[in-house]
Amino acid sequence: MRPSSLRIPAVLLSALLLVALSATFAGTAGAKPRKPPVVPEAGATPYPGVQRMTFRVGPLAVTPGQNRISNKLITEKPDVDGWITRFKPNLVFEDGTVPRSDRVMFHHGVWINLSRRDATNNSAGERMFASGEEKTITAFPKGYGYHYKAGDQLLLNYMIHNLKPQPMQLYITYEIDFIPDTAPEAQGMIPVEPIWMDVQNHSGYPVFDVHKGSGGKDGKFVYPADEDNPYPDGNIKNVWQVEHDGVLISTAGHVHSGGLSTDLYLNRAGARYEGRNCRRIVRKRKRVRCLRRSPKVRGNRAHLFKSESRYWEPRGPISWDVSMTGTKPGWRVQVHAGDMLEIQATYETKRASWYESMGIMVVYMADGTGGRDPYRTKVDWRGKPTHGHLSENEVHGGRPTKMPDARRLPDGQSLTVSQPLSIASFNYQQGDLNFSAPNNRPPVVKRGQSLTFELGGGDSSQEIWHSLTSCAAPCNGSTGIAYPIADGRFQFDSGQLGRFTPAVYRQTWTTPTNLPTGTYNYFCRIHPLMRGSFRVEQ
Repeated sequence: MRPSSLRIPAVLLSALLLVALSATFAGTAGAKPRKPPVVPEAGATPYPGVQRMTFRVGPLAVTPGQNRISNKLITEKPDVDGWITRFKPNLVFEDGTVPRSDRVMFHHGVWINLSRRDATNNSAGERMFASGEEKTITAFPKGYGYHYKAGDQLLLNYMIHNLKPQPMQLYITYEIDFIPDTAPEAQGMIPVEPIWMDVQNHSGYPVFDVHKGSGGKDGKFVYPADEDNPYPDGNIKNVWQVEHDGVLISTAGHVHSGGLSTDLYLNRAGARYEGRNCRRIVRKRKRVRCLRRSPKVRGNRAHLFKSESRYWEPRGPISWDVSMTGTKPGWRVQVHAGDMLEIQATYETKRASWYESMGIMVVYMADGTGGRDPYRTKVDWRGKPTHGHLSENEVHGGRPTKMPDARRLPDGQSLTVSQPLSIASFNYQQGDLNFSAPNNRPPVVKRGQSLTFELGGGDSSQEIWHSLTSCAAPCNGSTGIAYPIADGRFQFDSGQLGRFTPAVYRQTWTTPTNLPTGTYNYFCRIHPLMRGSFRVEQ
């Protein structure tokens, strides 16, 4: 992490979630556009007594190509005690317009209450609300809210990803529904506590890679179940032990592009299925109906909710034109002290690899009893998207450009591993498809040998990170939120070359030595306007 004048407890490093850069540039050019359905926002209409207010944090100076983690104390907040019942985040310019997602992305924002203890980290700094690039809206059922104190010290941990080489000045906004403590409607409100569930919780950089073709025959990869050794240090990071009796009242998931869902489970020692015995029902239709209405329990593991990715992206699950489903207002799950909550995340693996992926669910819990027993009653009913297609996600990419097909270009310079190629000023030194001849010609290496690429000193000093990630030829379509993606036949990825999180703390990378002869295309996952190629010959 970069040095900062703001002193933050060490445990908050694990709160820098949503830190991973999603490889979310994807698609098959020429897909026929389709008009997304109209989906109402969660909690769109405030109920009586609620004040809807918007706070703007900034201005935030965004440097060219920026992709770094930052922290800012929040002074823009309510000045009285009260209840937050709905939370909607966004990223805007000075005039209030939302920037196009193919130019700048609100990679993540985590609102942290430094005045309180985080349940899953068991330390100071409660992660209250969060947003990823899908901009999920949190809306609590009527009568529930996050009890805020005007004296609470709030911190915003954020990451704005500038995909372009031009600077910007932006603001992070959060719209809340708020009930002051002095309002009559505040009487009887039930406080909720955020429970941060993450497949890589307690990690300074909570990400994992999903490789094309991995997982099951269904083309899906479930983390951590399908990972050979997800937690090598023995610390199981995707579970949390409930500390006291309570009722889970709402949740929604967060994944990166390629993500299909997150699932929440409950494990209770000695518990078992106690629902209706559907096998005794003779008629097939009634038996099927019974099974659909029964809880899903395997051993002592009960399924509580699946937060699904609803992609508005016309090319499928390959961009951040997506909304996650959240629980419906009537979702109530009883949990007891000693129960174990568990989360897993599912990604598709037929189309591409998805590097630096995430799987997160913020679960809100109220004290006490009165919820449904998930071993006796079905609770995992299908949820609803928290919003529909967002207008900033219109540029999907993949259209024809003037960039050449590298397979048809003559050989470039013949190189050895001892001759590193520089990556600087948003360009690859040789073989960059944005260059004119002869600099766009793919450099050549003999089979069994490697090429070395090195992050240039200028980009490094400005904390501009780059990657080399394989993509399917010709990989020369226009840049958008769905193109290009990491869909190369032979997979390779350098990671984000650079010295600080979220980079990989190294400046160089060498190509694999086992590549067969041929021409290989790659792009930068951080700045997908960058395209390059190299060639392997006998």
